[in-house]
Amino acid sequence: MGMVSEFKEFIARGNVLDLAVGVVIGAAFGKIVTALVDGIVMPIVGVALGGVSVSDWKYVLRPETVDAAGAKVAEVAIAYGAFIQTLIDFLIIAFVIFLVVKAYNRMRTPTAEVLAAPPEDVLLLREIRDSLRR
Repeated sequence: MGMVSEFKEFIARGNVLDLAVGVVIGAAFGKIVTALVDGIVMPIVGVALGGVSVSDWKYVLRPETVDAAGAKVAEVAIAYGAFIQTLIDFLIIAFVIFLVVKAYNRMRTPTAEVLAAPPEDVLLLREIRDSLRR
C-alpha cells in the first residue's frame, strides 16, 4: 500500500498536471511555429534563393531509372532541405521558449526593494533599541 499512497501523493502535488498542460501547450505551439515556417518564412527564403523550395533540396545519390522490365526504380537521395526546414522550426521554437522563460523569471524574481528589506528580527531589535532610548 506504500507505493500506491506515494503515487497518490505524487499526483496530488500538481506537478504531473502542470507537466501535462505544458506538453499539450508545447505541442500546439510547435504546430503554430511549423505553420509559420512552412507558410511564411520558407516561401520568402525560397523566393530569395530563386524560387526553389528549401524542403525540396536534396543530393541525389542515384537518379530514378527504368530497369529492363520497364519498372521504375526510385531515386536514392539525401533530403537535406527538409532537415534545414526542421532545424529552422526548432530554432524559432527554442528562441520563443527562451523569451517566455526569461519573462517568467523576470516576473518571478523579487525586486531589489524587497531584497533590501531587513529581516524581521533586525526590525524587532531596532524597535527594542528605540524604545530603550526613550
